Amino acid sequence: MPTTPTAYPDVATREEWLAARKKLLAREREVTHLRDAVNAERRRLPMVKVDKDYVFEGPSGEVRLVDMFEGRPQLYIHHFMWIDAIDKGCPSCTMAADLTFTEKDRALLTAKGVTFAAVSRAPYASIAAYKAEHGWTFPWYSSRDNDFTYDYHVTLDAKRAPIEYNYKSVDELHADGFGDDVLRGDWPGASVFLRRGDDVFHTYSAFARGLDHSAPGYPFLDLTAYGRQENWEDSPAGWPQGVDAVGVPMDEQ
Repeated sequence: MPTTPTAYPDVATREEWLAARKKLLAREREVTHLRDAVNAERRRLPMVKVDKDYVFEGPSGEVRLVDMFEGRPQLYIHHFMWIDAIDKGCPSCTMAADLTFTEKDRALLTAKGVTFAAVSRAPYASIAAYKAEHGWTFPWYSSRDNDFTYDYHVTLDAKRAPIEYNYKSVDELHADGFGDDVLRGDWPGASVFLRRGDDVFHTYSAFARGLDHSAPGYPFLDLTAYGRQENWEDSPAGWPQGVDAVGVPMDEQ
């Protein structure tokens, strides 16, 4: 239950508020145009051919990466984190699935030639049971703990692949305060692929806050006076902070 706030925005007249709001609107428009420019730059990224023959397991048995496209030209993969200790999907991925992996959400992607799928390294039987428990219909495959999640740096294990996350080396992550006890297991990520015939190419991967789009509550919170109420935010003194987002904090993964 949220606590009663003890700090509030300054009180202004309607005219003062309108002047401040118009000033902020100009900044918001700058952000919109910058986002459009970044998206345009993303569309011009080169692509890398996927040469490794990854084999996954789905409801009908073995599939390969090219099969996941379901005949469409593009494939968006959500790397669904798994908690081994309880043999279940992580709460934050579960929240994202409930809110944004629905049939209606996927219909927009399908209409644009994009197939959505989730991949976890858990056994397919565990995935199928968790999927049924939540009544989800999106395609979800097991990597059977092959190299896929390690190669795309969403499962961290130095014995399987050099530690890297969000395009930072293990030394850079250490410098940012991440210890070896944290740099293990599944971490948030999504990867995008493009098919040219039977050849598959990797076009994009995003991690950490690059996945804000998969948690649609955040844009609503960003428009409120107290924001997301997370420690990293630049908020006035006294604003509620330190409230965990839905799911397991990253440093507990």
